[in-house]
Amino acid sequence: MEQLKISIIGVPLDFGQSRRGVDMGPSAIRYAGAVGRMESIGHQVTDEGDIQVSVVEQKKHSEANLKNLDEVVQATADLAKKVADVVEAGRFPLVLGGDHSIAIGTLAGLSEKYKNLGVIWYDAHTDFNTAEISPSGNIHGMPLAVSVGLGHESLVDIHNEGRKVKPENIVVIGARSVDPEERKLVMEQGIKVFTMHEIDRFGMTAVMEEAIAYLRSREVDGVHLSLDLDGLDPLYTPGVGTPVHGGISYRESHLAMEMLEDSRMITSAEFVEVNPILDEKNKTADVAVGLMGSLFGEKLL
Repeated sequence: MEQLKISIIGVPLDFGQSRRGVDMGPSAIRYAGAVGRMESIGHQVTDEGDIQVSVVEQKKHSEANLKNLDEVVQATADLAKKVADVVEAGRFPLVLGGDHSIAIGTLAGLSEKYKNLGVIWYDAHTDFNTAEISPSGNIHGMPLAVSVGLGHESLVDIHNEGRKVKPENIVVIGARSVDPEERKLVMEQGIKVFTMHEIDRFGMTAVMEEAIAYLRSREVDGVHLSLDLDGLDPLYTPGVGTPVHGGISYRESHLAMEMLEDSRMITSAEFVEVNPILDEKNKTADVAVGLMGSLFGEKLL
């Protein structure tokens, strides 16, 4: 196992969706022992603190069917700069959310170094809506679309102008809830998606082997893992804002993280959508930290 220099970056942002409380996610994950877990594996960990997020009441909508657009733009732009600085310093960025809109900033910051970045999107949703097709106007349902250059210019152009990730370099794992117009856009853009059907039919081992081989065939220069805790079945992660039954199991998720660690592909990661208000005794944050352990090389023997 390679010892990593990990920088933890908290993003207490809940403006990308409509249910309050996910802004406390970074604190819940820290409380569940994230720093100690990484250090016990042998990594050097620096907690960089939290990105400052405006504490104001959410607005119903801003322009163009985008809720809290200004607040999301500011927070994700600040995050992008921080992530870029961490990568420039030769450290591994581990971002704690916060709702999934923060991925707009994470991917923007990573794109400064990685020009052919691969992305593993571990999520019940594809998050490929735009303002024109979104049923809700929630920006946490848009970060993948924004990152391939589709969406409001103030989001698409965060940190630097235009697309941050090639659509053909994205692999979604665990999808089981996709809006109708979003589905069309995902297919048009050629996003590779493993739904729960593939996981159930072929097993997580086969899915992860194919995902890893696919990204290697794309000759990516880095791979970012964006893990939404609602990718798991809510039986294991009740503290999420958009739970979808029939999800990935706890053990399947650990296997997926172990296989990613074995691949030595992952160069950055984020864990998002932990909402302590909706949780049961910090269960979801505990699962997040456990999955981090597997991703960063924790072994039983």
